[in-house]
Amino acid sequence: MKMINRDLSSDKDGIPGYLAHPERKEPGPGIMIVHHHYGVTGNMKVKVCDYAKLGYTTVVPDLYKMLGAADGVHEAQKSTSDGQFVEILSRAWNYLTTRPEVDSKRCAVVGYCMGGRIGIHFVAATPSARAFVGYYPSVRDEEPSKLRPRHPNDAAKDFKCPSQIFFGAKDHVASVAVQQKLMASFQANGQPLDWHFFHRAGHGFAMADGECYDPGLADHAWTLVADFLGRELGNG
Repeated sequence: MKMINRDLSSDKDGIPGYLAHPERKEPGPGIMIVHHHYGVTGNMKVKVCDYAKLGYTTVVPDLYKMLGAADGVHEAQKSTSDGQFVEILSRAWNYLTTRPEVDSKRCAVVGYCMGGRIGIHFVAATPSARAFVGYYPSVRDEEPSKLRPRHPNDAAKDFKCPSQIFFGAKDHVASVAVQQKLMASFQANGQPLDWHFFHRAGHGFAMADGECYDPGLADHAWTLVADFLGRELGNG
């Protein structure tokens, strides 16, 4: 398989970020990754290429650059509302789904950490998303605020697609009690749900630049993700 991968810029492509896709003649499935709070790191680019190797045109928009912040300055999330994140993600979604090698009816969203939480809001507002994968979404037990007026528990109930979620007992962001409430919300949306809970996993277990990286669990989760996406989107 010949793969194309490159950085994206606002001037040339309309959005900043990173793109990878297999070279193919017929339109195929696509994935939009919502990055963790570290931004578009080298490890995140590796993940983009990993999805592309499975047959998916994959893009990770650089949310911080789209917000006008310097690359990797995750402080921007503290002053950006969920609505603003959804708005800029919609631009990236349009970029992905209108690419000539992409079948717009076979596109999914994958979110890591902060991106998992934001991804929940985006998918809830985007009926065209065919599937969602959330790696340890950064969900907390918190009251509505100006930046976060709607809890992910409420947003998850609006999903129109299947989901796959990963959490661990040692997650220091989302407690097990918070995870259980979120699972109930996903179950309430009536869509297929694969919920995976690892007793020894911490927050960030699947990313090599995370605090609790666990190579064994990361590989196990990757096998589950590949199976889920292949089932929901196909990879040809």
